[in-house]
Amino acid sequence: MLRRLLILLLLSSSPLWAAEVRELTWNEMIPADAAPQEMQGAPIHDLAKLGDTLSAEMAPAVAQQSPAAPVVKALGGQRVKLPGYVVPLEVTDDGKVTDFLLVPFFGACIHVPPPPSNQIVLVKYPQGVQLDALYEPFWIQGPLEVEAASSELAEAGYQMTAEDVYPYQQAAE
Repeated sequence: MLRRLLILLLLSSSPLWAAEVRELTWNEMIPADAAPQEMQGAPIHDLAKLGDTLSAEMAPAVAQQSPAAPVVKALGGQRVKLPGYVVPLEVTDDGKVTDFLLVPFFGACIHVPPPPSNQIVLVKYPQGVQLDALYEPFWIQGPLEVEAASSELAEAGYQMTAEDVYPYQQAAE
């Protein structure tokens, strides 16, 4: 009996048994039975076009495409790792971004219309991340919450208090 109790105690307190981190894609954040979503703004992957996009910054803000898009409730509470671009909301005096929107492509919410809410994660990262340039992608990691959130830039369908935020490195092929 004592042996079983000791094993249960070890299993419940061991970090080795903590939930594994799932690498999540943006498409997995859209329910399979949801109507297709058409992105109005073109994602910018060619940095040669960055100048044109930045010049559009002075244009009036464009309404979000789907501010109440359906979400995948089963993702709630899962520890995930998701790549994307940081749209700063809160910046400390020493220049670290502590609250931000994570979006699937550069320029979303700033230079092109915000994507649907199920393609935006409101992230809180108390340690803050130093952001040298908006066009740099990052990984965020932590428990994903399926909960709507509102910011001055867009509605988000998901939230996370990140455990880790670090630069995106594409695997060598």
